[in-house]
Amino acid sequence: MTSLYYQNLVESTEARRQALLSHPIYGAVVHLESLRIFMEHHVIAVWDFMTLLKSLQLRLTCMNLPWIPVRDANAARIINEIVLIEESDEISPGIYRSHFETYLLAMGEAGASTTGINSVLTDGIEAANVPNACKQFVQTTFAAVEGPTHITAAAFLMGREDLIPQMFKRMTGQLPPNGHVNFKLYLDRHIEVDGGDHGPNARRLLESLCGNDPAKWNDARTVSLAALEARIHLWDAVMASITKHSRFRSGAKY
Repeated sequence: MTSLYYQNLVESTEARRQALLSHPIYGAVVHLESLRIFMEHHVIAVWDFMTLLKSLQLRLTCMNLPWIPVRDANAARIINEIVLIEESDEISPGIYRSHFETYLLAMGEAGASTTGINSVLTDGIEAANVPNACKQFVQTTFAAVEGPTHITAAAFLMGREDLIPQMFKRMTGQLPPNGHVNFKLYLDRHIEVDGGDHGPNARRLLESLCGNDPAKWNDARTVSLAALEARIHLWDAVMASITKHSRFRSGAKY
């Protein structure tokens, strides 16, 4: 049963959520060059999603030796199940791969550059040669991770798990019928798992962590709004980059 606190959280963030879901970026990824630009920005968000998830796993499960029982087995189960899919999804029978690796394969299919994300992996986000909007997005994520667990969980739910299915549904119809197999797989898989179990489970986790504490729910609202604003700013930057390209202005598609 959804708590009144959670309903208030949803209502108080709905305006920014709708601003994000109505962003023009979803209708702008209509040709190969715009897809490449989108991917080269968005891969940073795909990567830093794991920072949120693994931070929650570190806090809610036992990752130390010697092992000791966790305080909340339900919370541990929720996070471990999400990690299982995100870090080692079964792409086909007996074939396992992280969603991040699937995204890199999709970038290869589209001819998008992986130089920026590779520099993030080797040199860190601050030193990496990626757009400033990507760095600012990651800074918002890292700020949520540095807070108490309920703050991290709020950013995880409201900025990712509850939001991603609706964002990605807006993109799937723009892709050509043939090709881009791994990008379609990435989008479809997140629509399926986040819209299925992961989103509702992340909501139950947040409700458990915040309980009936008004201060914690206020924290959740603050970090949720920050996560939504960070995504809007990232989409603004992607849109600005796309609109500079002559093919987009001329309306040429895939």
